[in-house]
Amino acid sequence: MARKVNPIQDRLRRAALERAAYLAIYERGYAGVTLADIAAHAGVSRGTLVYHFGSRAGLLAAVMRRFSRTIAVATRRAVRQAQTPEAKLRAYVDNQFYGIENTRRFYTVSLDFLAAATRDPELMAVQRAALRESLAADLELARLAGEHGAEARARLLRAIVEGLSVRFLADPAPDLAQYRTDCLAGLRAVLDRGV
Repeated sequence: MARKVNPIQDRLRRAALERAAYLAIYERGYAGVTLADIAAHAGVSRGTLVYHFGSRAGLLAAVMRRFSRTIAVATRRAVRQAQTPEAKLRAYVDNQFYGIENTRRFYTVSLDFLAAATRDPELMAVQRAALRESLAADLELARLAGEHGAEARARLLRAIVEGLSVRFLADPAPDLAQYRTDCLAGLRAVLDRGV
């Protein structure tokens, strides 16, 4: 008789495995991480990972989907809860640069995944879905300057964040407050000009 699976426990287990994989990718890099590395990080067997995700590629795609979605949803929520345009800007920026280690981990894994996706159509589909998720959050902010041209402004807002994230990763001693200040200045320039 087959064992019954509790869907809530199964989701929690998958989330824990995705978190372990995320940390393993950060430590070893997308190209270098193996299922054995991830299993060791999670304290499970490789078979457990295969059971839940089917393959290394399936697991790594799930990781990217989860963490991109988490940031996009948190950003949209924070922007919606903020009461003034300035508070919305700050909430947006705080969710893009949310602590030295968290920011370093997320953007390292994201860039690593993007590099791999340029050579893998299935991973690129995941990357494009992540971009659509972030576009929804970016549009929330871009609409502060009006509906006309909001999508173009949203792309510019994302470009500012992504450009600063690359600089952040290359910075040997990033000053989080300065990156937030620079990001705010760039976002204000786009929104004030109604680009």
